[in-house]
Amino acid sequence: MGVQGLTGFVEERGVFFTELRLRDTKLVIDGSSLYHRLCFAPDADFRRGGDYGAFAAAVRDFFGVLRACGVAPFVVLDGGRGAEDRKLPTLRGRAAEQLRAAHGLSRGAGGCLVPLLTREAFVQALGRLGVPFVQCFAEADREIAGLANRWGCPVLSLDSDFFVFDLAGGYCPLSHFQWQSVRAAAGPQGCYVPARCFSAERFCGHFGHRSKALLPLFAVMNGNDYIGLEALEAFFSKVRLPRGCAAGRGGKHLRLQGLLKWLAQFAEPAEAVDNVLKYLKKHQREEIRELLCTSMEDYAPSEVNLEAFFQNGSYECEAARKADVPQWVLDALAKGKLAPFVINALILRSTFLRVQVENMQRPSAHSTALLIRQVIYGLLLRVSHGTEDASPSKQTNELPIVCEFDRCQKTLKKTFVQAASLPPDFCDDRFPLDKLMEVSASCRQMLLLETLGVKMSFLEPIPSHLQLPIAVTCYWIRCAEPKVKLNQLKALLLMIVSGELQRITDDPDPTVLPAEDDNVAYNKFLKWKEKKLENDDFDLDAAHSFCQWQCCLQMGLYLNQLLGTPLAEPDLSRLYTGTLVHRLYQELKSAPSVENLFILSPKMAQLYLVLLNTVES
Repeated sequence: MGVQGLTGFVEERGVFFTELRLRDTKLVIDGSSLYHRLCFAPDADFRRGGDYGAFAAAVRDFFGVLRACGVAPFVVLDGGRGAEDRKLPTLRGRAAEQLRAAHGLSRGAGGCLVPLLTREAFVQALGRLGVPFVQCFAEADREIAGLANRWGCPVLSLDSDFFVFDLAGGYCPLSHFQWQSVRAAAGPQGCYVPARCFSAERFCGHFGHRSKALLPLFAVMNGNDYIGLEALEAFFSKVRLPRGCAAGRGGKHLRLQGLLKWLAQFAEPAEAVDNVLKYLKKHQREEIRELLCTSMEDYAPSEVNLEAFFQNGSYECEAARKADVPQWVLDALAKGKLAPFVINALILRSTFLRVQVENMQRPSAHSTALLIRQVIYGLLLRVSHGTEDASPSKQTNELPIVCEFDRCQKTLKKTFVQAASLPPDFCDDRFPLDKLMEVSASCRQMLLLETLGVKMSFLEPIPSHLQLPIAVTCYWIRCAEPKVKLNQLKALLLMIVSGELQRITDDPDPTVLPAEDDNVAYNKFLKWKEKKLENDDFDLDAAHSFCQWQCCLQMGLYLNQLLGTPLAEPDLSRLYTGTLVHRLYQELKSAPSVENLFILSPKMAQLYLVLLNTVES
């Protein structure tokens, strides 16, 4: 969520913040805000598809600082769009903005774009670090507020809605959370993170509000992710708002300030709503009253008991029960073992496919992974789900349809995609979605491998944690259009081998004697990386091809999760480094000897050949 213009308005007037030394406390963290903040590092490369290793290191450093200051973090992530899909217009607008950013980056302009697998890399990093986290059924804001109030601790986010929630422990914006400047205090207390905490009391007092209860009405009337201003334009065109005394800096916040002062004359929201309605035509009033009252409820902390989840792992949610979501799906979603993509396909039959920096003249990179998505839709929608009217398949044997929002050249388009027809084992009435895990493990593995077009016997020589990415690579080679170039494949496999070499060097297996060859090969690789690249041109066609691979990997991960992980899930922080794969590709074109980069480690040289032979066969 977000209230239009409110962050800038509050930041311009620093008087609403108090200085805070954060230590020895619980802290409820808005996961989505945090991973965006960490991924937009000043030196990040946004054109080449993401460096998940550097991102995971930033996540590790961040939580390491909190631990050193005695701060106990609890991360709360957004889930799906919710059964009512109220944010659809806002999400379409955001997707269009991301598309413009991706197009700019593809042409050499600046800008930021979250790499495709950032959320998955973040969830994996939290799991490795043992940081407690939950993924909500829908948007997380109200559940974040509910948990923070239950514990009386601060919220860490970068979402202007938290200026509006009534938070017992206050709201710390990430923009004022100086985790890279930890200070040591005099005396026995230990170190702390310098931060600033927003004070709703100061804010309300500044504008003469007798109660914080008017802030939700202010947010709703000003416009947020759920409600646009169109409905209230008649009010704003007729009412005389008080002039702001310190409109100052361009006056861009005049309306916002005037509205705050106008609302100050009322003791509570109901009285203010009655006065707003006087400015509207009689036939509109009841509809607008209902809209305002419903929208204000978005700022009431949720009844979902996240404390119970963090104590015993059970996530109970009334909205999910009403949407008829199977319990195992809800549990897996809460534990981050299923993606929001899956829940949106299940209850809305609608998904957004996130754009990357790709060749906008070509079909979307996501089109390569279409067959995998169709199998996911087939598994989720075998039994018509939820409402009667959503499903013509109740009357006929037609396969269900899902609406996908994806790029078509430089515009966002929606396409209707038919779910795949599944093998007999999965069409059996004894195994609807809520009993999917009762289908035998061998059948679930077979469906995954058949979708990716590989046999298990091919994958057996490969380390188990690389079997899924290599199966996905086989699928990519088969389905990519235009065809994958040999040097693109080699660059990708060399990158995967470099991740393996880093893994065994950084986290050696205590049961295996470390091989000196591996350390020598790794040091040679680090020296090679430090060398200045003669040709650092950005190859858009290669970028498009690597984007296609990431799309296939993303959907391969989601299908594998939905089937109960018949193949091990790969560590994304060791698997894909965009700057490295682009560099390897450039060098292979001019200096084929780069293929021997790991020759000093017999184990890694052998692994590279095994991967290459598996994919080529």
